[in-house]
Amino acid sequence: MFKIKTLNKIAQEGLDLFNDNYDLVDEEAVDGILVRSAKMHEMELPDTLQAIGRAGAGVNNIPIEKCSEKGIVVFNTPGANANGVKELVIAGLLLSSRKVVDSIDWAKTLRDKGDEVPKLVEKGKSNFAGPEIKGKTLGIIGLGAIGVLVANNARSLGMNVLGYDPFISVESAWGLSRAVKRASSLEEILESADYISIHIPLREETKGLINKEKINQMKDGIRILNFSRAGLVNDADLEEGLKAGKIAMYITDFPNEKVLQLPNTICIPHLGASTPESEVNCAVMAVNQLKEYIENGNIINSVNYPACDMGQCQRDGRLTINHKNIPNMVGQITTVLAKYNINISDMINKSRKDWAYTLIDMDGKISEEAVKELENIDGVVKVRTIV
Repeated sequence: MFKIKTLNKIAQEGLDLFNDNYDLVDEEAVDGILVRSAKMHEMELPDTLQAIGRAGAGVNNIPIEKCSEKGIVVFNTPGANANGVKELVIAGLLLSSRKVVDSIDWAKTLRDKGDEVPKLVEKGKSNFAGPEIKGKTLGIIGLGAIGVLVANNARSLGMNVLGYDPFISVESAWGLSRAVKRASSLEEILESADYISIHIPLREETKGLINKEKINQMKDGIRILNFSRAGLVNDADLEEGLKAGKIAMYITDFPNEKVLQLPNTICIPHLGASTPESEVNCAVMAVNQLKEYIENGNIINSVNYPACDMGQCQRDGRLTINHKNIPNMVGQITTVLAKYNINISDMINKSRKDWAYTLIDMDGKISEEAVKELENIDGVVKVRTIV
C-alpha cells in the first residue's frame, strides 16, 4: 500500500485516480506528497518519500536541492493551467489599454446622482480613453505552453506578434502560429513592442530581468504584463519607469506591497490558474505523474531529475537509482549487479545537470544485500526496487 499525503486541497477528479493500492493519509512517513501552494522549505522530508507532485507550474515553495540530495523526484504540471492563465493575460492586455478598471471605479462614484448619471457619464468618459490593440505589436518573452497560446490568440485579435525564446521546445514550436514572427534577440522585443508579456520561469539568472537598462530600451508608453512571477521585474526600476511615464501601464498577477502603491498598475490577486478547469487539469496531471513514477519508475515533467521512460514494468523486477551525475557511476552499478549474478535485460541512464537517474529491468530477483551495496556507492542517494 502506497501512502499519499496532500498539503493543499487537490481536485477530487485527480484523487479519484488513486486505486486500492494507494491510501490518502495525514502522517509523516509517506511515499508521495501532492501540493499546490503550501510552503515546504521548513518541512522534514521523510526517508520514505519518493516523489512530490506539484499541481501547478511554479515550484518556488519546494526545496528542490534538498529533494535532489535525498533522491526525491519533484514533478510539476506545465501546460495544465495554460489556458486559464492565457485567458487572464488576454484580459490584462485589454485592461492595460482601455482603462476599464479606472472607469469602473469612477462610475461607482456616481451612485445617488439620480437622473444626472447619464449626463455625467458622457461628460467624464473622455478621461478614460485608450488605444485599441489591433495593429499594435505584442512582444512575448518565453514561448512555453502559456506564451504560445497568448501569441496565437493575440494574432487572432489582429496584433502583430514577436516571440523570443532561445530554448523553445519542439512541442511549443509545433503549436506556434506561423504568423508569429521570431525575434532574434531580447533587444528586438524591447525596441519593437508596444506591449510586452513575460512568460519565463523565475530563476537566479532571470531574477530582475526587467530592469532600468531593459526599460530604457523600450518604447515610450510601453505596457508590460507579468503573469509569471513578481521577481522577474525590478520593483524600484519599475517605479521609476511608471512615474516618468516611460511605462504607461503595468499589469501583474503577483502583487506585493511595493507594486500595490505604484501608479498606473493593475494588480490581480494571482488568479491565473484559479479556474475549476485548471485545478482539475493540474490535479489529474500531477497524480498520473506521481503514479507513473511510484509504479514504474518513469519520470515525466520533473524539475530536478531527467525525463526517463521504459514503459510498464513487466519483468522480474525493476531497479531505480537516483544518483549524482559523476563519472563511472554506471560502471559501478553494473559491477555490483554482475557480482550478484543479476542479468540486465534493459537499462536507461539519463542526466540533468548535477543529478542523474538509472532505470534497470532485471532477469531475476535482487537481494537486499545487493541493494545495500548499491546504496553504499559514493554518489548514490536512493535505490528502489519495483516488482
